[in-house]
Amino acid sequence: MPSHPSSRVQKAREELAGRLREIRKDAGISGRELAVRCGWSESKSSRIENAKTPPSDADIKEWCRACAADDQAPDLIAANRQSADAHVQWRRLQRSGLRRVQESTGDLYQQTKIFRVYVSDVIPGFLQTPGYAAALLSSIADFRGTPDDVSDAVAARMRRNEVLSNGARRFSFVLEESVLRYRLCSAETMAAQLGHLLGVMDLQNVAVGLIPFSAQRAVWPMPTFTIFDDTKVHADTLDAAATLTQPSQVELYTRAFERLAQGAVRGAAARSLIADAVASLT
Repeated sequence: MPSHPSSRVQKAREELAGRLREIRKDAGISGRELAVRCGWSESKSSRIENAKTPPSDADIKEWCRACAADDQAPDLIAANRQSADAHVQWRRLQRSGLRRVQESTGDLYQQTKIFRVYVSDVIPGFLQTPGYAAALLSSIADFRGTPDDVSDAVAARMRRNEVLSNGARRFSFVLEESVLRYRLCSAETMAAQLGHLLGVMDLQNVAVGLIPFSAQRAVWPMPTFTIFDDTKVHADTLDAAATLTQPSQVELYTRAFERLAQGAVRGAAARSLIADAVASLT
């Protein structure tokens, strides 16, 4: 099978193949012995190790069993699935405009019961007002040169965010204080956005924590990420939306979220930071 046309996917496949090869070597067996234990041809082992043929979930389980490394199978299976769909190129999604980007996560939002969101750059999409969202998405569309469908994208984001009012779902937000200060819109729009944030803090299923500039930190500020239940993480970069599903990756981001949350203030102290940010707009 030829290399995958996406360099990201091919690289992920090669990394997975390398991990499987190391597992075999650590077990001290040859490719021929592995094939015998797995009940398939030696050429199949070679194709998998050289990233010529992507293994199935069953292949990975059998490989790990043959190498007495069953505990590594869950991470490897998740990595195998990610190699095909974890990195969604923004340029592909945005080819038809930003509305498609908003709608692409709709099913995931409906399926998730517990959301944990850390942001260090902008007000989280869940908490944005239409005015703030319009200013932000307009900036994104201009930067990326995508079709101008900002109005439709904002409407799609607002529909997607209706999950926030579903009391059966729980949301925990941790925001850097800088998020309250960045000027991505007019002072009037930002004041309305900060007022909306104060209102959201009254919802019973929503917890908002703010990390003050002056806080003694246990961990450094990190790129924005969202954890969906205990199964998936979205971590955006400038060119891709990375969906991480390996148990070890989810555990890592969960630990990061917990450490960041330790430095956040809540309640009256958080409201005071927002009030100060509002006052600075005048």
